[in-house]
Amino acid sequence: MNFNTLTLTVIDHVAHVRFNRADKANALNEEMWRELKAAFEWCDENTEVRAAVLSGEGKHFCSGIDLSMLMGVQAAVADKCDTRKREKLRKLILELQACVSSLENCSKPVIAAIHGACVGGGLDIALAADFRYASRDAVFSVREVDMGMVADVGTLQRLHHVVGQGVCREMALTGCDVKAEQAQAWQLVNQLFDDAASVVDGALSVARAIAGKSPVAVRGSKHVINYSRDHSVADGLQYIATWNAGMLMSEDIQKAVMASMTRQQAEFRD
Repeated sequence: MNFNTLTLTVIDHVAHVRFNRADKANALNEEMWRELKAAFEWCDENTEVRAAVLSGEGKHFCSGIDLSMLMGVQAAVADKCDTRKREKLRKLILELQACVSSLENCSKPVIAAIHGACVGGGLDIALAADFRYASRDAVFSVREVDMGMVADVGTLQRLHHVVGQGVCREMALTGCDVKAEQAQAWQLVNQLFDDAASVVDGALSVARAIAGKSPVAVRGSKHVINYSRDHSVADGLQYIATWNAGMLMSEDIQKAVMASMTRQQAEFRD
């Protein structure tokens, strides 16, 4: 796939998507939002891809929405009818939400490899990944409150599932900068690495390990985890019983068992 604001490569069944506006601290302009969604929809549909890593070129992972795009919203939704103007604005917000949710909706696991700034829209996107690794220079922030607005594309809906209500409220209401060590203590990130190169290497290594497992089992596990997060324990148990009643009898089980018995690496079909 060819992009202007991203790069995408696939090696050993792992897609590596990189923000590629380093001169703008990977700020999210309109094109980058669209290309992010296209990239992860492509990863979802491409059977060769079994896991994905998202990182950023340059000094930062992502510095949030490009201010020029934010300042252009009024012109983008202009209409002499106030209702139609607000209808256009709602549609725009929903479109940006869909761009962020493309990571969560991708059936393949997505690991965010974060260094430098991960603020505003960057944090929205990182939270839509399955989990996050960070370098020791990483800084996280819900920056929208300092811009006089309410975060509206995913942070307030996902952050509390990751760090709990208290931390979520502290970050959202104060706009505080959270350094990497604190982010790990709050379970916002799983592991810390020394620098940008090592966090990407670490994420790619784990993605390759995931890619070596049954694609059916990995995709199903992500789907069921997402469902269970948004439903009660009882609903989740009913759902997985129905899921496995329909999906359990896979050729991958036999391959996995035989590989375990012979202490060899199983080879699974895409």
